[in-house]
Amino acid sequence: MTKQDNKLNVAIIQETPVFLNLKASVEKACSLTRKAARDGARVVAFPETWLPGYPVWIDSAPRAAIWGDNTARGLYRRLVENSLAIPGEEFGSLVNVATESGVHMVMGAHELIGSTLYNTMLFISPDGSCKTHRKLTPTYTERLVWGMGDGSTLVSVDADFGVLGGLICWEHWLPLARAAMHARREVVHVAQWPGVRDLHQVASRHYAFEGQCFVLAAGTVLTIDDVLEGYGSLPGATADGREMLSSMGKAGELLQRGGSTVISPDSTCLVEPLFDACGTIHATVDLDLVTEGHLLMDSDGHYSRPDVFSLTVNTAPMQGVRFVP
Repeated sequence: MTKQDNKLNVAIIQETPVFLNLKASVEKACSLTRKAARDGARVVAFPETWLPGYPVWIDSAPRAAIWGDNTARGLYRRLVENSLAIPGEEFGSLVNVATESGVHMVMGAHELIGSTLYNTMLFISPDGSCKTHRKLTPTYTERLVWGMGDGSTLVSVDADFGVLGGLICWEHWLPLARAAMHARREVVHVAQWPGVRDLHQVASRHYAFEGQCFVLAAGTVLTIDDVLEGYGSLPGATADGREMLSSMGKAGELLQRGGSTVISPDSTCLVEPLFDACGTIHATVDLDLVTEGHLLMDSDGHYSRPDVFSLTVNTAPMQGVRFVP
Protein backbone atom coordinates (compact mmCIF):
# COMPACT_ATOMS: atom_id res chain seq x y z
CA MET A 1 0.00 0.00 0.00
CA THR A 2 1.53 3.30 -1.09
CA LYS A 3 1.22 6.62 0.67
CA GLN A 4 -0.85 7.92 -2.26
CA ASP A 5 -3.24 4.96 -2.06
CA ASN A 6 -4.31 4.86 1.58
CA LYS A 7 -7.04 2.28 1.04
CA LEU A 8 -7.24 -1.13 2.71
CA ASN A 9 -9.40 -4.11 1.77
CA VAL A 10 -10.85 -6.01 4.73
CA ALA A 11 -13.11 -9.04 5.11
CA ILE A 12 -15.24 -10.54 7.87
CA ILE A 13 -15.98 -14.26 7.68
CA GLN A 14 -19.60 -14.76 8.77
CA GLU A 15 -19.75 -18.50 8.27
CA THR A 16 -20.65 -21.45 10.47
CA PRO A 17 -17.82 -23.50 11.99
CA VAL A 18 -18.06 -27.27 12.13
CA PHE A 19 -19.37 -27.04 15.67
CA LEU A 20 -17.05 -28.60 18.29
CA ASN A 21 -14.86 -30.14 15.57
CA LEU A 22 -11.53 -28.30 15.63
CA LYS A 23 -9.83 -30.10 12.74
CA ALA A 24 -12.74 -29.66 10.35
CA SER A 25 -13.26 -26.04 11.41
CA VAL A 26 -9.59 -25.21 10.80
CA GLU A 27 -9.80 -26.73 7.32
CA LYS A 28 -12.87 -24.59 6.63
CA ALA A 29 -11.15 -21.47 8.02
CA CYS A 30 -8.16 -22.01 5.74
CA SER A 31 -10.38 -22.39 2.68
CA LEU A 32 -12.39 -19.27 3.54
CA THR A 33 -9.23 -17.26 4.18
CA ARG A 34 -7.71 -18.23 0.83
CA LYS A 35 -10.88 -17.18 -0.96
CA ALA A 36 -11.08 -13.86 0.89
CA ALA A 37 -7.45 -13.16 -0.01
CA ARG A 38 -8.08 -13.99 -3.67
CA ASP A 39 -10.91 -11.46 -3.54
CA GLY A 40 -8.47 -8.80 -2.36
CA ALA A 41 -8.69 -8.85 1.44
CA ARG A 42 -5.58 -7.98 3.45
CA VAL A 43 -7.25 -8.32 6.85
CA VAL A 44 -9.47 -11.37 7.41
CA ALA A 45 -11.47 -11.41 10.66
CA PHE A 46 -13.39 -14.28 12.25
CA PRO A 47 -15.90 -14.05 15.14
CA GLU A 48 -15.48 -14.89 18.83
CA THR A 49 -14.34 -18.48 19.56
CA TRP A 50 -15.07 -19.51 15.97
CA LEU A 51 -12.72 -22.41 16.62
CA PRO A 52 -14.59 -24.63 17.22
CA GLY A 53 -17.72 -22.57 18.05
CA TYR A 54 -19.16 -20.49 20.86
CA PRO A 55 -20.43 -22.80 23.68
CA VAL A 56 -24.08 -21.91 23.12
CA TRP A 57 -25.38 -24.55 25.55
CA ILE A 58 -24.20 -22.53 28.56
CA ASP A 59 -26.89 -19.95 27.80
CA SER A 60 -29.61 -22.03 26.16
CA ALA A 61 -29.61 -25.60 27.54
CA PRO A 62 -31.69 -25.87 30.73
CA ARG A 63 -29.31 -28.23 32.64
CA ALA A 64 -26.01 -26.71 31.53
CA ALA A 65 -25.22 -25.03 34.87
CA ILE A 66 -26.39 -27.77 37.23
CA TRP A 67 -23.55 -28.82 39.53
CA GLY A 68 -22.14 -32.22 38.58
CA ASP A 69 -24.38 -32.77 35.54
CA ASN A 70 -22.61 -35.53 33.65
CA THR A 71 -23.80 -34.41 30.23
CA ALA A 72 -22.59 -30.82 30.75
CA ARG A 73 -19.25 -32.20 31.96
CA GLY A 74 -19.04 -34.35 28.84
CA LEU A 75 -19.70 -31.40 26.53
CA TYR A 76 -17.01 -29.42 28.32
CA ARG A 77 -14.57 -32.31 27.84
CA ARG A 78 -15.39 -32.39 24.14
CA LEU A 79 -14.69 -28.67 23.96
CA VAL A 80 -11.34 -29.09 25.71
CA GLU A 81 -10.39 -31.93 23.35
CA ASN A 82 -11.16 -29.65 20.38
CA SER A 83 -9.48 -26.50 21.67
CA LEU A 84 -6.45 -24.88 20.11
CA ALA A 85 -2.96 -25.57 21.44
CA ILE A 86 -0.15 -23.10 20.69
CA PRO A 87 2.07 -24.38 19.25
CA GLY A 88 0.21 -27.25 17.63
CA GLU A 89 -0.78 -28.79 14.32
CA GLU A 90 -3.98 -26.79 13.81
CA PHE A 91 -2.30 -23.56 14.88
CA GLY A 92 0.45 -24.28 12.33
CA SER A 93 -2.18 -24.63 9.60
CA LEU A 94 -3.57 -21.18 10.43
CA VAL A 95 -0.09 -19.62 10.34
CA ASN A 96 0.64 -21.28 7.01
CA VAL A 97 -2.52 -20.01 5.34
CA ALA A 98 -1.95 -16.46 6.62
CA THR A 99 1.60 -16.40 5.26
CA GLU A 100 0.70 -18.06 1.96
CA SER A 101 -2.23 -15.68 1.44
CA GLY A 102 -0.36 -12.59 2.64
CA VAL A 103 -3.09 -11.56 5.07
CA HIS A 104 -3.48 -10.50 8.67
CA MET A 105 -5.77 -13.18 10.11
CA VAL A 106 -7.71 -12.36 13.28
CA MET A 107 -9.17 -15.58 14.66
CA GLY A 108 -11.30 -16.30 17.71
CA ALA A 109 -10.53 -19.60 19.41
CA HIS A 110 -10.81 -21.66 22.56
CA GLU A 111 -7.20 -21.93 23.70
CA LEU A 112 -6.04 -24.60 26.15
CA ILE A 113 -3.21 -23.62 28.48
CA GLY A 114 -2.38 -26.25 31.06
CA SER A 115 -5.81 -27.43 32.14
CA THR A 116 -7.72 -24.15 31.67
CA LEU A 117 -9.58 -22.87 28.64
CA TYR A 118 -9.30 -19.25 27.53
CA ASN A 119 -11.35 -17.20 25.10
CA THR A 120 -8.51 -16.10 22.83
CA MET A 121 -8.06 -13.76 19.89
CA LEU A 122 -5.19 -14.62 17.56
CA PHE A 123 -3.46 -11.94 15.48
CA ILE A 124 -1.51 -13.86 12.83
CA SER A 125 0.58 -11.67 10.55
CA PRO A 126 1.72 -12.37 6.97
CA ASP A 127 5.27 -12.93 8.23
CA GLY A 128 4.05 -15.85 10.38
CA SER A 129 4.31 -14.07 13.72
CA CYS A 130 1.39 -14.26 16.14
CA LYS A 131 0.14 -12.27 19.11
CA THR A 132 -2.66 -13.43 21.39
CA HIS A 133 -5.25 -11.58 23.43
CA ARG A 134 -7.17 -13.52 26.09
CA LYS A 135 -10.54 -12.23 27.21
CA LEU A 136 -10.08 -10.29 30.43
CA THR A 137 -13.51 -10.86 31.92
CA PRO A 138 -15.68 -13.82 30.92
CA THR A 139 -19.28 -12.73 31.33
CA TYR A 140 -22.03 -14.42 33.35
CA THR A 141 -22.35 -18.09 32.31
CA GLU A 142 -19.05 -17.87 30.41
CA ARG A 143 -17.33 -18.23 33.79
CA LEU A 144 -18.37 -21.88 33.69
CA VAL A 145 -15.97 -22.38 30.78
CA TRP A 146 -13.13 -19.82 30.60
CA GLY A 147 -10.42 -18.49 32.84
CA MET A 148 -9.58 -14.77 32.96
CA GLY A 149 -6.86 -13.27 30.81
CA ASP A 150 -4.41 -10.67 32.09
CA GLY A 151 -2.76 -7.46 30.92
CA SER A 152 0.13 -9.27 29.28
CA THR A 153 -2.13 -10.05 26.28
CA LEU A 154 -3.68 -6.61 25.84
CA VAL A 155 -1.86 -6.39 22.52
CA SER A 156 -1.85 -4.74 19.13
CA VAL A 157 -0.02 -5.34 15.86
CA ASP A 158 2.09 -2.79 13.99
CA ALA A 159 1.10 -3.53 10.39
CA ASP A 160 2.29 -1.69 7.31
CA PHE A 161 -1.09 0.08 7.11
CA GLY A 162 -1.09 1.11 10.78
CA VAL A 163 -2.04 -0.43 14.11
CA LEU A 164 -4.37 -3.44 14.16
CA GLY A 165 -6.05 -4.37 17.44
CA GLY A 166 -9.16 -5.91 18.90
CA LEU A 167 -11.30 -6.79 21.88
CA ILE A 168 -13.71 -9.63 22.57
CA CYS A 169 -17.43 -9.19 23.13
CA TRP A 170 -18.30 -7.44 26.42
CA GLU A 171 -14.75 -6.13 26.78
CA HIS A 172 -16.19 -3.28 24.73
CA TRP A 173 -18.01 -2.26 27.92
CA LEU A 174 -14.82 -2.23 29.99
CA PRO A 175 -14.08 1.53 29.89
CA LEU A 176 -10.45 1.18 30.93
CA ALA A 177 -9.81 -1.62 28.43
CA ARG A 178 -11.13 0.70 25.72
CA ALA A 179 -8.88 3.49 26.98
CA ALA A 180 -5.85 1.19 26.92
CA MET A 181 -6.56 0.12 23.35
CA HIS A 182 -7.18 3.70 22.21
CA ALA A 183 -3.70 4.49 23.55
CA ARG A 184 -2.37 1.90 21.06
CA ARG A 185 -3.73 4.21 18.32
CA GLU A 186 -5.50 1.58 16.27
CA VAL A 187 -6.58 2.33 12.74
CA VAL A 188 -8.38 -1.02 12.40
CA HIS A 189 -10.08 -2.71 15.34
CA VAL A 190 -11.70 -6.15 15.28
CA ALA A 191 -14.71 -6.48 17.59
CA GLN A 192 -15.45 -10.17 18.04
CA TRP A 193 -18.93 -11.25 19.13
CA PRO A 194 -20.90 -14.52 19.10
CA GLY A 195 -23.46 -12.55 17.08
CA VAL A 196 -23.62 -8.78 16.56
CA ARG A 197 -27.12 -8.08 17.83
CA ASP A 198 -28.53 -4.58 18.37
CA LEU A 199 -26.72 -3.78 21.62
CA HIS A 200 -23.47 -5.11 20.18
CA GLN A 201 -23.95 -2.88 17.14
CA VAL A 202 -24.23 0.09 19.49
CA ALA A 203 -21.03 -0.84 21.34
CA SER A 204 -19.12 -1.38 18.09
CA ARG A 205 -20.25 1.91 16.57
CA HIS A 206 -19.43 3.76 19.78
CA TYR A 207 -15.94 2.23 19.79
CA ALA A 208 -15.34 3.35 16.20
CA PHE A 209 -16.12 6.97 17.05
CA GLU A 210 -14.41 7.04 20.44
CA GLY A 211 -11.27 5.43 19.01
CA GLN A 212 -11.49 7.12 15.59
CA CYS A 213 -10.79 3.83 13.86
CA PHE A 214 -12.49 1.37 11.55
CA VAL A 215 -14.25 -1.44 13.40
CA LEU A 216 -14.79 -4.90 11.95
CA ALA A 217 -17.71 -6.23 14.02
CA ALA A 218 -17.66 -10.00 13.47
CA GLY A 219 -20.46 -12.42 14.37
CA THR A 220 -21.48 -15.97 13.51
CA VAL A 221 -24.63 -17.53 12.08
CA LEU A 222 -25.50 -20.77 13.88
CA THR A 223 -28.61 -22.95 13.98
CA ILE A 224 -29.63 -25.89 16.15
CA ASP A 225 -29.07 -28.08 13.11
CA ASP A 226 -25.50 -26.77 12.71
CA VAL A 227 -24.80 -27.59 16.36
CA LEU A 228 -26.14 -31.12 16.11
CA GLU A 229 -24.41 -31.82 12.81
CA GLY A 230 -21.06 -30.63 14.15
CA TYR A 231 -21.42 -32.58 17.38
CA GLY A 232 -22.41 -35.66 15.40
CA SER A 233 -19.19 -35.42 13.38
CA LEU A 234 -17.16 -36.19 16.51
CA PRO A 235 -16.18 -39.80 17.22
CA GLY A 236 -18.00 -41.11 20.25
CA ALA A 237 -20.74 -38.45 20.29
CA THR A 238 -23.32 -39.56 22.87
CA ALA A 239 -27.12 -39.58 22.91
CA ASP A 240 -27.06 -37.59 26.17
CA GLY A 241 -24.93 -34.87 24.59
CA ARG A 242 -27.23 -34.70 21.60
CA GLU A 243 -30.24 -34.48 23.91
CA MET A 244 -28.79 -31.52 25.85
CA LEU A 245 -27.91 -29.68 22.66
CA SER A 246 -31.35 -30.45 21.19
CA SER A 247 -32.98 -28.94 24.29
CA MET A 248 -31.83 -25.46 23.16
CA GLY A 249 -34.67 -25.13 20.64
CA LYS A 250 -36.50 -26.49 17.64
CA ALA A 251 -34.88 -27.80 14.46
CA GLY A 252 -33.73 -24.96 12.23
CA GLU A 253 -33.90 -22.37 15.02
CA LEU A 254 -31.24 -19.67 14.90
CA LEU A 255 -29.02 -19.41 17.96
CA GLN A 256 -26.71 -16.75 16.49
CA ARG A 257 -27.87 -14.33 13.79
CA GLY A 258 -24.60 -12.91 12.48
CA GLY A 259 -24.94 -9.14 12.09
CA SER A 260 -21.35 -8.56 10.91
CA THR A 261 -20.52 -5.13 9.56
CA VAL A 262 -17.64 -2.71 8.91
CA ILE A 263 -17.96 0.61 10.71
CA SER A 264 -16.32 3.93 9.82
CA PRO A 265 -14.71 6.31 12.36
CA ASP A 266 -17.81 8.51 12.12
CA SER A 267 -19.83 5.51 13.45
CA THR A 268 -21.68 4.81 10.20
CA CYS A 269 -21.77 1.32 8.69
CA LEU A 270 -19.88 1.03 5.42
CA VAL A 271 -21.90 -2.10 4.67
CA GLU A 272 -25.30 -2.97 6.09
CA PRO A 273 -25.11 -5.60 8.87
CA LEU A 274 -25.71 -9.08 7.45
CA PHE A 275 -28.27 -10.98 9.50
CA ASP A 276 -29.56 -14.56 9.26
CA ALA A 277 -27.30 -15.61 6.39
CA CYS A 278 -23.77 -16.88 5.94
CA GLY A 279 -21.33 -14.91 3.83
CA THR A 280 -18.10 -12.96 3.67
CA ILE A 281 -18.40 -9.21 4.16
CA HIS A 282 -15.89 -7.22 2.11
CA ALA A 283 -15.16 -3.50 2.38
CA THR A 284 -12.49 -1.05 1.29
CA VAL A 285 -11.64 1.40 4.05
CA ASP A 286 -10.12 4.82 3.49
CA LEU A 287 -7.50 5.25 6.21
CA ASP A 288 -7.32 9.00 5.56
CA LEU A 289 -10.64 9.22 7.43
CA VAL A 290 -8.81 8.19 10.61
CA THR A 291 -6.52 11.21 10.34
CA GLU A 292 -9.39 13.55 9.49
CA GLY A 293 -11.52 12.25 12.35
CA HIS A 294 -8.88 13.13 14.90
CA LEU A 295 -9.70 16.77 14.23
CA LEU A 296 -12.84 16.13 16.29
CA MET A 297 -11.80 13.36 18.66
CA ASP A 298 -8.47 12.01 19.88
CA SER A 299 -9.19 10.23 23.15
CA ASP A 300 -5.48 9.63 23.76
CA GLY A 301 -4.46 13.13 22.65
CA HIS A 302 -6.16 16.51 22.58
CA TYR A 303 -9.40 15.04 23.98
CA SER A 304 -7.70 13.57 27.05
CA ARG A 305 -6.95 15.26 30.36
CA PRO A 306 -3.83 13.58 31.78
CA ASP A 307 -3.67 16.29 34.44
CA VAL A 308 -6.98 14.95 35.77
CA PHE A 309 -7.10 11.29 34.71
CA SER A 310 -4.44 8.61 34.41
CA LEU A 311 -4.47 4.87 33.74
CA THR A 312 -1.81 2.30 34.61
CA VAL A 313 -1.95 -1.02 32.76
CA ASN A 314 -0.22 -3.99 34.37
CA THR A 315 1.28 -5.97 31.49
CA ALA A 316 3.01 -8.59 33.65
CA PRO A 317 1.76 -12.18 33.22
CA MET A 318 -0.13 -13.29 36.31
CA GLN A 319 1.19 -16.62 37.57
CA GLY A 320 -0.07 -18.43 40.63
CA VAL A 321 3.14 -20.41 41.08
CA ARG A 322 6.66 -19.35 40.18
CA PHE A 323 9.67 -21.59 40.66
CA VAL A 324 12.64 -19.40 41.57
CA PRO A 325 16.14 -20.92 41.92
